[in-house]
Amino acid sequence: MTPAPHTTASHTPAYSSPDLTTCDREPIHVPGAIQPHGLLLALDADHVVVMASANCARLLGPAGQGPVDQHLRDVLGPGPDQLVARAVEADDMGTPLRTTMPPGAGGLAGSEVDLIVHRSGSRVVVEVEPVSVPVPTQTVSYRSARAAVTRLTQTSTTAELCQQLASEIRLLTDFDRVMVYRFDEEWNGEVVAEDRRDDLNPFLGLHYPATDIPAQARRLYTVNWTRLIADIHYVPVALEPVVDPGTGAPLDLSHSVLRSVSPIHIEYLSNMGVDASMSVSMVKDGLLWGLVACHHYSGPLRVPYDARSAAEFLGQTASQLIDDREKADGHVDELRASVALARLTAALAADTRPVYDALIDDPRLLSLVDAQGVALHVDGRLLTRGEVPPEADLHVIARQLGGASGRATSTHRLSSLAPELARVADVAAGALHIGNGPDRWMLWLRPEIERTVDWGGDPTNKALALAEDPNVRLSPRKSFAKWRQVVRGRSAPWTSWQVAVAESLREHLSSELLRRTHEHTAIAESLQRTVVLDEAPAVEGHDVLARYRPAKGSQLGGDWWDAFSLPDGRLAISVGDVAGHGVTAATAMSQVRTALRAYMIDGHSPADCVDRLDVLVQSMLPGQTATVVVIALDPRTGEVELANAGHPPPLVLSDGVCRPLQQAGRPLLGVAHGAARTDRLTLAAGDILLAYTDGLVERRGIEIDVSIDRLAAAAAGSDRSATLDDWIDDLLTAVPGTLDDDLTIVALRRSAARPDHTEGSA
Repeated sequence: MTPAPHTTASHTPAYSSPDLTTCDREPIHVPGAIQPHGLLLALDADHVVVMASANCARLLGPAGQGPVDQHLRDVLGPGPDQLVARAVEADDMGTPLRTTMPPGAGGLAGSEVDLIVHRSGSRVVVEVEPVSVPVPTQTVSYRSARAAVTRLTQTSTTAELCQQLASEIRLLTDFDRVMVYRFDEEWNGEVVAEDRRDDLNPFLGLHYPATDIPAQARRLYTVNWTRLIADIHYVPVALEPVVDPGTGAPLDLSHSVLRSVSPIHIEYLSNMGVDASMSVSMVKDGLLWGLVACHHYSGPLRVPYDARSAAEFLGQTASQLIDDREKADGHVDELRASVALARLTAALAADTRPVYDALIDDPRLLSLVDAQGVALHVDGRLLTRGEVPPEADLHVIARQLGGASGRATSTHRLSSLAPELARVADVAAGALHIGNGPDRWMLWLRPEIERTVDWGGDPTNKALALAEDPNVRLSPRKSFAKWRQVVRGRSAPWTSWQVAVAESLREHLSSELLRRTHEHTAIAESLQRTVVLDEAPAVEGHDVLARYRPAKGSQLGGDWWDAFSLPDGRLAISVGDVAGHGVTAATAMSQVRTALRAYMIDGHSPADCVDRLDVLVQSMLPGQTATVVVIALDPRTGEVELANAGHPPPLVLSDGVCRPLQQAGRPLLGVAHGAARTDRLTLAAGDILLAYTDGLVERRGIEIDVSIDRLAAAAAGSDRSATLDDWIDDLLTAVPGTLDDDLTIVALRRSAARPDHTEGSA
């Protein structure tokens, strides 16, 4: 077997040189080596180095000579050692530690570096990566990241979201080509969005076989969301020793940012003419939905860690939005099916015949889920409508698709479940099944649809070579020219809303669902009235006013505000927004608001409260996101502590000047990214602090920063001598456009300086 390219005799990986006959078993998480643009140290519990990359001497000078069995402070210096120790003690290893290496010899001497720390089994792994000087487009700020997230959220379909994501990440990283690559149910990939250099051939719409990204690589993408190969021609740097002396096994580098990649993958990229690459995972509901694949053809490209982190955050945000966008894509068809379902079940309720006879006779049963045939088996009777295969084949389909619960299940490739069903694909290539007991089931059926698939190269060439000689060594594909294939034996896929409609019919609850919709609305409104205050409390020396306006059509949203006294005499004020509408948003809002009260009363700072809320949303409200701004006011002095999690920046009006409080720190609650920060300010007499939700400033087609600037200008130009009621009324129309979303405003004005209490007073 020929050796893998770009390896050297000095590099001995922890596994034998792989070939594609064992590609799906290649241990890519334990390569025994890293990429050379940084170094790696593995520590024991006492922070003594047990494994180190072989480039320590080159990068660290004399301190890196023989680092194994040395303490971390003797290798990196006391400053980096203290940073790592604090991060490990606090179990806070998700954020890189920016520091400057001590002066002296070695390639990193006196350089600014990022220390990236994670655990691998019983070891603490410290990776040292020099901070590269970014190109202007790679400069990352809170403002730019928020603007990028805003542009993602303003898209209305999955296709628009993916295209915007590709554009944002290319702008951020400066790669020549950025693609969003979506997997199908068989792990074949399709390029669904692309942003590229004008002189490059388009890859948009091309498909790539599942063998291009084997199963263990897909698993690794769900563990480590970002992977950079700065130069595919790099020489891997071995870890010394190759195996951990304490475990006798290679070091697991699943979470490493410097992990050396598979020689097969390097060869694959080389065949494509790629010089550098990066990938960002897109994970939905815990499963790999797709990848953002970045390719560079004009030499090496080392993207700064900050830009990679920002790209990962954009990928996480897009992943959370995918489910909403996919639902929105089929919203019109879903509404039409809901109407048809309501009419069908109403007709069933009015029909005096047995329910199953009335159901099979209703012509809407086929159009309900766009099927060409339907079969209903009830207590030994088979009832059919439209085109269906023979009864024996129907029973095979029902056995293959049916589960004990009877819940709706579907496939658009029946022959993959039972090969003998390929002979009936002309009438039944796909099926949607519901059940209600062991002898009661219904099947909707669809015929095969021949379709043309454009592949990026012939996906069959590996399989053909293996069939001719199972022992042949297969190189990664060398041809990526468009290859067209006609696919047969598959029906049109069933959409998620069609499966949901079938499930609703199975439960015979369409009328009940309509009734529950009204009940849920009433419950949500009642819950909000119970939780959200009617008016702000009186505060000595201050005017406080809160205003809430529902969304268009009086739809209940996730906005909320709260104000209450703390045991130390301060006033706590919070304004938040839980994503979504209805009872789900109202319930989540209630939990977040109640938890925040508890945290504040327990004495935690606003920043600590926000970080705790992020953990709460992740663990107790999966799939939910929220924003919040938390304010603690000392009425005696006007001193304010404030923390923000992804919320529009509060405004401060002082001496006729209004400015937004742009805060760095944590983005949305529920995305496990960043850390909150407490900011402090002091309100003088007449100063106003304004907190609000995004319904006041978000308008379609307008950058949110532009809207905030308009709001600030209007606040500065309003009459501050007016009542807060009149002042806020002026702000409601400061940003032009339709107020589609619900909105909340809380204004705090320091009306007069309050003299300090004398010592000993109550």
